[in-house]
Amino acid sequence: MTKRITGIGGIFFRSKNQEVLADWYEKHFGINSMKTGYIWNQDAGPTVFSPFPQNTDYFANDNQQFMLNFRVSNLDELLAELNAEGVVIDEKKMEESYGKFAWVYDPEGNKIELWEPLEPES
Repeated sequence: MTKRITGIGGIFFRSKNQEVLADWYEKHFGINSMKTGYIWNQDAGPTVFSPFPQNTDYFANDNQQFMLNFRVSNLDELLAELNAEGVVIDEKKMEESYGKFAWVYDPEGNKIELWEPLEPES
């Protein structure tokens, strides 16, 4: 069978103020806002694609239809930087056998998951 999908080519979602939100993602995460013409190239690595139950409470609220999960290389350092920049950070953190997790919120209240995968053991 031919490989049909080679990766995620973009993430598109509705916004109350697309310019403000695009600028926020560019400032705090380095993801392009398309104003500069620069296209974000992500590092190769695992990507989870997982539908959740309609009634999940894992997302910020019932109106949030999706949640971004970003892989990061140093979660604690990033959280300190985001805190200094005034980003809303969830108090909850989680450590699992496959990595560390934390959550932040964008200016429109969308919950974003930050994931520091564990380094494979040699």
